[in-house]
Amino acid sequence: MPFYKEQPKTLTCFQKSKHQLEVEQENPYNRIIAREVLNWLNHSKMVAIFHLNSINSDDFFNARVALHKQNMQLKVYGKKIISMAVEGTKFETIEPLFDSNHCIVFSSEEQVSKLLRLTKKVPQMVLMAGIVQNRLLSRNEFTDFASLPDLTTARAQLVGTLNMAGGKIVEDLEAHSKNLVNILDIHAKGDQ
Repeated sequence: MPFYKEQPKTLTCFQKSKHQLEVEQENPYNRIIAREVLNWLNHSKMVAIFHLNSINSDDFFNARVALHKQNMQLKVYGKKIISMAVEGTKFETIEPLFDSNHCIVFSSEEQVSKLLRLTKKVPQMVLMAGIVQNRLLSRNEFTDFASLPDLTTARAQLVGTLNMAGGKIVEDLEAHSKNLVNILDIHAKGDQ
């Protein structure tokens, strides 16, 4: 009876043959989803990127519903799709954030403080970074952005400061003439 030498399993079972490597093609559906991701990135005023720890489906669903009620969309995409979406775009710098389990929140409005309030109730979602006003912000910068007043309030504060400065200038200019009038008044009453 002939004896055949057994091939090592690492060479036969776990490596792809040259034929299998040639057959693998890009899935066109992944390209469609990548375009969708890029569209979300381009048209969202606020994007938040979270690391997603182990979470049960009910908690994830409740978080998604709470965010949806505030006009925010919670999405999960694979690393390959994110890489395809951001390749060669201005968002290419966010690609390393997707090495682990993650989720993304997209919003058509800048609602950073609302987002932070809602995600505080879901400790499994850990904020890593965000994009607001076309700027990539770290976690600390993103939370600092939430404490800034809105544009209308900032404008009102600026107008108040400018009005106060204008009033102070007028007061300072009139102070010398009022002082001179008071001195002349006292001098005129002293001569009588």
